[in-house]
Amino acid sequence: MTPGTEEPPCTVGRVRLSAARERPLLPFRRRLEAQGRACHSLLTRLSGPVNAPVISRRLDEVAQRWPALRRPRLWETAVPTPREAQVAHERTLREVLRPVRNDQPLRTVLLRYADGNADLVLVAVRRRVPRASLDGVATMLLSDSEAAEETPLLPETSVESAARWASIDWGLGDSNCGGVVSALDLSCRGANTKMLLGAVALTMARYSGKGTIEVGQLDLLREQQETTLTVREIDEDQSVEDYLALLDTVTGSEAEYELPGVGVLISEASDDRTYVPCLTPPFPLTVHGAERSDGGFGGSCWFDEGMVSARVAETFCDSVERLVSRFVEGSGEAALSTIPVMGPKETREVLHLGGRGHDLGAQERIDVRFEDIAHRFSDAVALLDGRGEITYRQLNERADRVATGLRALGVAPGSRIGICLDRDASLIVAFLGVLKAGCAYVPMDNRYPEDRLRYITGDARIPLVIGDDEHFPAVANVRIVGVDELSARGAPGNDPVHPRSGTGDDPAYVIYTSGSTGRPKGVVIPHRNLIALMEATTVDFALGPHDVWSFFHSSAFDFSVWEIWGCLLTGGRLVVVPYWTARDTDEFHKLLVEQRVTVLNQTPSAFSQLIRADRSERAELSVRLLVLGGEPLDVRTLSPWFARHSHTSCRVVNMFGITETTIHVTAQTITPSDLVAGSRSVGRALPGWSLSVRDERGRVLPPGAAGEIYVGGAGVAHGYLNHPELTTQRFVTDPETGARLYRSGDKGRLRPDGRLDHLGRLDDQVKIRGHRIELDEIRSVLASDPTVSTAVVVASEPSPGDPASGRLDAYVVLTQQTDTWRILDNARRILPDYMIPSTLTEISAVPLTANGKPDLSQLPAPATAGTVGSLEQCASGPASADAAHPEDLAEKVLGIWSHHLKTEVSMEDNFFEMGGNSLLVVRALTSMQEAGLPKITPRDFYSNSTADQFIKLVDELRDRRR
Repeated sequence: MTPGTEEPPCTVGRVRLSAARERPLLPFRRRLEAQGRACHSLLTRLSGPVNAPVISRRLDEVAQRWPALRRPRLWETAVPTPREAQVAHERTLREVLRPVRNDQPLRTVLLRYADGNADLVLVAVRRRVPRASLDGVATMLLSDSEAAEETPLLPETSVESAARWASIDWGLGDSNCGGVVSALDLSCRGANTKMLLGAVALTMARYSGKGTIEVGQLDLLREQQETTLTVREIDEDQSVEDYLALLDTVTGSEAEYELPGVGVLISEASDDRTYVPCLTPPFPLTVHGAERSDGGFGGSCWFDEGMVSARVAETFCDSVERLVSRFVEGSGEAALSTIPVMGPKETREVLHLGGRGHDLGAQERIDVRFEDIAHRFSDAVALLDGRGEITYRQLNERADRVATGLRALGVAPGSRIGICLDRDASLIVAFLGVLKAGCAYVPMDNRYPEDRLRYITGDARIPLVIGDDEHFPAVANVRIVGVDELSARGAPGNDPVHPRSGTGDDPAYVIYTSGSTGRPKGVVIPHRNLIALMEATTVDFALGPHDVWSFFHSSAFDFSVWEIWGCLLTGGRLVVVPYWTARDTDEFHKLLVEQRVTVLNQTPSAFSQLIRADRSERAELSVRLLVLGGEPLDVRTLSPWFARHSHTSCRVVNMFGITETTIHVTAQTITPSDLVAGSRSVGRALPGWSLSVRDERGRVLPPGAAGEIYVGGAGVAHGYLNHPELTTQRFVTDPETGARLYRSGDKGRLRPDGRLDHLGRLDDQVKIRGHRIELDEIRSVLASDPTVSTAVVVASEPSPGDPASGRLDAYVVLTQQTDTWRILDNARRILPDYMIPSTLTEISAVPLTANGKPDLSQLPAPATAGTVGSLEQCASGPASADAAHPEDLAEKVLGIWSHHLKTEVSMEDNFFEMGGNSLLVVRALTSMQEAGLPKITPRDFYSNSTADQFIKLVDELRDRRR
């Protein structure tokens, strides 16, 4: 029988076998067996004729001396090529890397080549035939030496570690290549084991951004099992000398269940043989150091492509080599931070990978671009609301009258004009009219608390607000004017139209976002940024006059800027979605069908509700482009959508964006294969935008490494209005390129193909149902209450993976006894609804970590947390939905509310005060219909949000239905 005949097919790259003096591991790429982790092999090259019977006889003698080998036999294989031929190399490699079974701990193979040379390959279970014994066996087979007799085998009870590996988050491997192992050379001249370990640990710290690192170690020189070494307090301000001294204090611990994914393998090299200490790497990414008898040190790295991509492995090795080289040079007092993460060439390559970020030449103004569209499609419908249709000509003329009316009131170009209107055609007219007047608009949601409206008006130094003076609070020296009044003042003949001036660099709008200082902050966006966004997306998305867009989001949320101008600057038709229709998923779906909307923009939270409605509706949607943004997307939630809508007819695009970089930064087309992979990619940078991932020192990180996302290019905002210090902090100059960048505060990693993985936030900012929220702003408002000494706010998701369950939980330390709901009532006067905590829990003190920071893991469960039954239990009962007893109806309704709010609800409770939100309203109403109860509109729900009022409403509707 010829060894290897039962081996499954595998891929073997070009191989050059060489002595271990220069290459302690073999360069290979092939799929290896799991048993290879427990085995090692020894290759001895033989020249000239070989007497196989003599070797076989000596093998019998070895077996007699060491019965534990269980009578091994000599396998002979004739290879019909010279030893230096490629086919011979591959054949030899298969034997060197083919493991043995535990019940037969040693395999001996003699490979004979056509040129008369031969190779002797010994493969053994490492714990039962250790390195010294393996060398001894080879010596005895090839000579009359008795030296190996004194080298005993380990006892039969020795076992291999059964611990598994931790994942390598930054490895970016391909799951389809699991078990395929590749190897790379690693230059370690002049190094030692400590230097190699230190280089690996510091590289891991840079990749993960953590100061404490766990590194695996397998030291075959000391015949140790795999251990975990924990390197703590890695601080790049410390000197190289201090860092290396720190490694002397590191101790290892044997792992029972899980080993680090990255580890260091230490072995002894042979001077005249090729030794492979493990046939499969002991760690998914294994850095191997081989000590030679002459004091030299050889290195290599092998990695499982299922967990580490080739590109990431290469950059990882580059970093290790760079650090080892500096350690060998004896950098001494130099700080670790002086050793670059990457060389200049590699840094330039990574920056190029993240996008060029070049100027697209977009210097046009929004209003000028619109006028061009209006002239081209003058009679086409520009927008539609509940009052009717407006053509592009009519929209342009109405906006001109608003602009003229603003000038008639003495509004100077460059002023910031507040706009606080319902979502209808007048809102669009006001936006465009302000731009035509040479001003910038500041959108404000008319459902904001009066305090917030006053603050934004004062902070932006707004002289005039286009709105309703009955609903907008009075502000000193601020005039409130309606659209109709402005149009009347701008009617032909009332005031001449002055020639408009300005450039694409002028501010177009100011969007206020949540601020960590306790107050929102305004982001100033120039015209050219939005024009650049349209130039970057119009062709790729095939946007044009054939499209119908929905205007779904609040005008104070920058996703609406994309909806409005993405449509109107490409000649499309904009369908204004009324406020209450946007909150009734069934009605919204009906509107999409009736208006044949082709471009739909949604946050993942809102879209998850639309998917539910779509599954139950027979009417077909016309959506050809679905853009998801505003918050992280779990692609697996799209499975029901793809089951009904083919990705070939409806393109689904996930877009990562930031207000400060003009709405969108990246685009990733989602396909069903992404759902299977659970992809977290948000795609590549848009043309004209750039991405890089950097560490706390602003240094560019290689692909795979996690850090802060920096954005550059055409979308970077002017800065924060009236906040120069904050602008300087967040908008920085790139030391590498001199370009202006925005530090996003988002955590991410760049992939080797230039795509970005979004990994959440680095700070206290969160996103709840698409709204960007600074937790410190809420904390500041709560702490301003005179009865509160300290406040903490955390974001939670009681149902993991369900965005609708996302909520804010607040904790307060009180100075005196008070009703905690009163504190929330006060907060509602300052904060918008989406920033009001769902729960408020009194605590005696804020738990702290050893560093004196809040220990959020030690906070108690929220005050309203409770245990409820399943929906079936809550919605079912002995009585039918049409039962005459009010108590049966109350039981059903309270059961449904309790299920969705994840807490017990009583007759006196308010749905929203118990943690409800717009998405949970939709779910609760759907559950009620499934239980046979009357249909309630979201508007009626909001008007009757206390349980007893709501149950009375349902009872009345049930009586009418009878």
